[in-house]
Amino acid sequence: MRGEHTIAAITGSAGTTVVDSLRDLSPELGHWIVDFAYGDVFSRPVLSLRTRELATISALTALGNAQSQLKVHIEGALNVGCTPEEIIEVIIQMAVYAGFPSALNGISAAREVFDRRGVKITATK
Repeated sequence: MRGEHTIAAITGSAGTTVVDSLRDLSPELGHWIVDFAYGDVFSRPVLSLRTRELATISALTALGNAQSQLKVHIEGALNVGCTPEEIIEVIIQMAVYAGFPSALNGISAAREVFDRRGVKITATK
């Protein structure tokens, strides 16, 4: 139950859609996402959901090959109160540690999410 509440708070219905899409091939994976990732880890009390989403965006950007998941977590970050500027800064920071291609892919994912949501952002120097 805790995982279901947390995933809904972060992703709205997107998390449920992902879990539902796994029911035919790997329902266990869906349960692990809800129960472990969101129930045990994301629900821990020390870090806020905002901080957890920014950390997740950092990790997914650094991976460089998780565009779908990155977009879900960019949406989630906006849902829990992160600003577009914070999201972009976290992605830019990853250029130093994960390389420019990963950061460019992250910026592309953010652009898609921002465009879909009608989010406007002004570039900073």
